[in-house]
Parts: sequence; C-alpha cells; structure tokens
Amino acid sequence: MMDETPLDQAHSAMMAAEGDDAMRLRFYERIADVELYLLLDAEPDADQVTPVLLDEGYVLVFDRAERLAAYVGQPAPYVALSGRAIAQMLDGQDLGLAVNLGVAPSEILLPAGALAWLRDTLAQEAGEVEARIAQVLPPKGLPETLITAIDEKLATATGMAAGAFLVAVDYTGGGRGHLLAFVGAIPRAQDALVRAASEALTFSGIEAGAMDVGFFAPNDAVVAKLAKVGLRFDLPQGEGLQHTPRMPPGSDPSKPPILK
Repeated sequence: MMDETPLDQAHSAMMAAEGDDAMRLRFYERIADVELYLLLDAEPDADQVTPVLLDEGYVLVFDRAERLAAYVGQPAPYVALSGRAIAQMLDGQDLGLAVNLGVAPSEILLPAGALAWLRDTLAQEAGEVEARIAQVLPPKGLPETLITAIDEKLATATGMAAGAFLVAVDYTGGGRGHLLAFVGAIPRAQDALVRAASEALTFSGIEAGAMDVGFFAPNDAVVAKLAKVGLRFDLPQGEGLQHTPRMPPGSDPSKPPILK
C-alpha cells in the first residue's frame, strides 16, 4: 500500500474539519505546490499537450505516477507539472481538475470555478516599500499555522538563499511589524522567495500586513541581530539557481505547455 502523501494528509484534514476555512486553504496550497501527473491523450508535441478529458469537463491529475498507472491500467503518456502550472495552463478553458480519481482517499473534483479562484489567489503580488529598521525583536503573536506554512514553503526553495529569520521589527519613523529576512539570497530568486512568503500568508488566512520580506547580505551588520533573536529557517542547499539545468517544457509556471 502506498504511503500517505502530503495531498492525502491535507485532504483528510479538510474533510475532518468541514467548514474550517484554514484547512480548506491549506488543501488548496498543497494542490498548488505539489507535482501533479496530468494524463495525456498523446505524447507531448514540443510544448503542446493534449490532456484526456472527462465528459463533465475535467482533466485527470494524480499526485503520484503510480496512482496514474493504477487508474489507467496500462502505459499512458503524461506530463508532470506543479499544480499552479496546470491551473495556469487551464486558464480560459472552463475545465476543472479530477484529482486522484478512484485511486486514493484524496480523490476530489475541483470545478473550473475553484481553479479560477486559485489562479486569482496565486496571482496576487506583494507591494514594495523601503523602510529602515530601528530595532530587531523576537517574533511574537504569530499563529503556528503561519510558521508551519513558511517552513513548508522554504523547504522547497533549494539553493535560493543561505537561510532566513523571522523577527519582529520597529521601523525608523514609526511602525512595527514582522519581517521574514532572507540572508544571502540569489538575486534572481528574490521574486520567487517573496511570492513564497506571500502565499504562506494567504493560505494561512493571515492579513498581508502581518509580515514584510527583506533581503540581506551575509556580511550585513543586522544579520547578527537577526540570528540572535529571530526564528531561523534553514533552506535546503544544493546546486542553487545559478547552476539550474535546463528544464523540460512546462516546468516554468509562467510558461505552461500549450493545450491542443
């Protein structure tokens, strides 16, 4: 029997707490983040794909290749993409997702309207302001759901930064808030890290103003203060974005495959 997947766990938690908006948000966050295997009618043709469609207007996706194989019962073409990339690919198609249909406890139908909501939510962009930090303090009063969401987001940000600290800050000229401070971030990874932090807030049901995001060089004087009082998040280290190999078509969420 296949081990329970993160999507299974999020689905189970949502179903066990019917009416709990936080659990529903966490499930949609998992849908966006996990790799999904999209069943195709034919092998991909360059950057074009032809999904198998159910009569009800759904494409078939599975969170494990083994589950797709169990559903089909024979070798079949597919493409593996993040849920967010598939949602973007289906924009304007009036199609929903049939997730793990008939092969897992997390089977669910997400209609086109639900995907439109997810696309809109993921498309929200953070504003940019400049502020000078007057004092760095330990974080206080943030819900555990947000801490967990940040940890899960950054666990997939391999090589994007040396690490991160969550702190409370007082700003010069007035104002107080929380700051997720990234140390040693690769410049071209900064937008992705801001987006990850913003989504952690959104899918935790927290107001956007509850946390700012900042970037600091390892030799910046404030880093020692961050390390002293902050909640530390260790990002996985690997090759890093500067050595990222060329990815197959559809791997870039901003350039999803073209539907035939």
